[in-house]
Amino acid sequence: MKTVICLLTLLLACLCPASAKEGIVQCGNLIYAGNKTSRCFSDEFLSTVQQKTSISTSRRFRAVRLDSEELFQFPFVVMTGEGNFTLTSKERENLKKYVAGGGFLLASAGCSSETWDKSFRKEMTQTFGEMKPIPMQHPIFSTVFPIKTLSAGKKPTKGHLEGITINDKLVVVYSADGLNDSSNSRGCCCCGGSELGNALQINANILAYALLR
Repeated sequence: MKTVICLLTLLLACLCPASAKEGIVQCGNLIYAGNKTSRCFSDEFLSTVQQKTSISTSRRFRAVRLDSEELFQFPFVVMTGEGNFTLTSKERENLKKYVAGGGFLLASAGCSSETWDKSFRKEMTQTFGEMKPIPMQHPIFSTVFPIKTLSAGKKPTKGHLEGITINDKLVVVYSADGLNDSSNSRGCCCCGGSELGNALQINANILAYALLR
């Protein structure tokens, strides 16, 4: 697997110079619905992927607008937040074009925000159709770390992931519980939410899958 990852990283460096300087994969932090963006999504999983695989990653997210052409220079982006939001028609168009062209979106309801969850579901349904549950047998649960369960911190029930699949490839992964891994973000917490306890490992797996699919 390491040989495959190394070759893919080199390919990304050739095809996406702005997102993979000298073979380094850069991941975007989306700015959407005007000025909404993530301030509490830990980037610790980027370093973890670099330590555990042959993928060279930037250790920090880079801000990128969902409605910009720059979006297409990133192989992987994250989207999170709290409260209501509505995407513009340009943002929906860009997102659809982005994942159809090989991009990957990892989304998470910040602090398990129910209002953000409702807004995100509405946008996904309008843009792609209804999201589907991702079974635990899916490759995203074994690319780097073997993950058997999803631990939701403050809920008695187990957490779960949902996604959008296009041409048999998963292109969007979403957690209503939360994958922000806020314990590894300075000045952040998941106060009152049920963030997944093994978010760091899950995010690392998802990034590796996104680059290998």
